[in-house]
Amino acid sequence: STLVLPALGLIAVTATAAVALRSPGHPAGRAVAARTDPLLAQRTKGMAKAVLTVYEMSDFQCPYCRRQAVETFPILEREFVTTGKVRWIFINFPLTQLHPNAAAAAEFAMCAAKADRFWPVHDLLFTYQEKWAPLKDPAPFLITLADSAGIPRDDMIPCLQSHEMRALIQEEAEGAAKSGVQSTPTFYIEGAGMLAGAAPVGVFRQVLDSLWREKTGAP
Repeated sequence: STLVLPALGLIAVTATAAVALRSPGHPAGRAVAARTDPLLAQRTKGMAKAVLTVYEMSDFQCPYCRRQAVETFPILEREFVTTGKVRWIFINFPLTQLHPNAAAAAEFAMCAAKADRFWPVHDLLFTYQEKWAPLKDPAPFLITLADSAGIPRDDMIPCLQSHEMRALIQEEAEGAAKSGVQSTPTFYIEGAGMLAGAAPVGVFRQVLDSLWREKTGAP
């Protein structure tokens, strides 16, 4: 089934829904693959020379993104990223019309990236999503996550107060939207195309294993 959001014309695909895999030449894939910024390395897991690259467009307040991060990605990381097969890159795509605290969470994560602690904060944001997502002002709770991630508040607070990451996040989100990304999570798999929705592990395995064999000639 799908959750249709007619006011925005968006479709959020559930984990049990059919998953759309668009062509590798889709403009969203080309735009995302071409993106570079000074903090991209901090949002990347896996070997630089990995045969496959996956870009994940995600929203920290999106419940389907949480499912992907908490349930699915740890398995994919173990089977594909740590084995050197896949390089995984996180791209910010906060759906602020739906999730009022998504932008604040993205800024928090990017300030953590500046301190080279993006992934610990990524995990904490999704783990505790149900606590900070409904808050009118999530800032006090979010800053406690910096403590949990081992980031000095003196490093985080100036970054957050200056909103220095806001333009980068907005640029990423606008670029993805203009390229056709409509929902979160959405994945661009280089050489395969666009995968929309919080797909089950089995779907990722099928796509990544097939693409791996094709690129490496492995049986």
